Amino acid sequence: MNGFIAALKSELFVAKHTFVSKLVLISPALVAAFQNFFTWALDAGNSARDNLLNGNSFDEVVISNAYGYFVDGIKTGITILALLAVCAAASSLSYDRDSGFVRHLVIRKVSRPALILAKFAYLHLLVLASLAVLLITTYTITGFFWEYGPIIEDGFELISEQEIIAEVLLGLHLAVAALPAAIGFGLMISAIAQTATQALMSALGLTLAVDIFKPTLGSYAEYLYARFLPSLVDTSYLSDVSRLVRGYSDVLVDERILQMNLSVPIPTAIIFLCISLFIITQKKL
Repeated sequence: MNGFIAALKSELFVAKHTFVSKLVLISPALVAAFQNFFTWALDAGNSARDNLLNGNSFDEVVISNAYGYFVDGIKTGITILALLAVCAAASSLSYDRDSGFVRHLVIRKVSRPALILAKFAYLHLLVLASLAVLLITTYTITGFFWEYGPIIEDGFELISEQEIIAEVLLGLHLAVAALPAAIGFGLMISAIAQTATQALMSALGLTLAVDIFKPTLGSYAEYLYARFLPSLVDTSYLSDVSRLVRGYSDVLVDERILQMNLSVPIPTAIIFLCISLFIITQKKL
């Protein structure tokens, strides 16, 4: 497609010199790291108090295992990353249109569809880089404060480390599967909106509104990508993994929901991208 490589190179060049890209890259990892630190400080205080009062031994074993806190950090980081990705996508095209940068690219024979696809690709690269930083940082920080290992009670292994890792990888896979739809939604709003401010406020407001009201939608929420994305009102499988890797046996896993998690977000992302492509070809830049 005409100009896709040129448009992608321009996105990468701009990313090196803008604060927004750096914010998306490091903020999720920093928030997760601070969360783990404050949790460790709180747990240390509670542990000291429980030792004085002869606290419950099983609770101490659960608290000392790092995998639960690792999942908590990843869940918080992806929540922040999803919001930042929506905001970055929403402001990308609309800001370039306001500043006149889009017209400059079009004059250089970059087609409008190539421009949208380049932004879509760049945002995915940025999110993947941020995820890598989040995973490495959270794993390292969590391992510093707690110890990775199986869940053991009274000398019996309740959950092996291999089973824990398998659940963590599954939860991470299902959570990440919803991120392209979040990017596509922000990009669609950016194509529809008239100004960058309008795009940013609309995308963030709609995202938070859907997040708040999705529990009231019942089974209909299963057709929304937000149902499967870690968020402030979390209904993702990663929230169940947080309990599973701590040894709780009361978590019910619905295989149909997991299948919907794999089936809904990617087609949703494609629909959002197609709408963006249609709008950008009809709209005056």
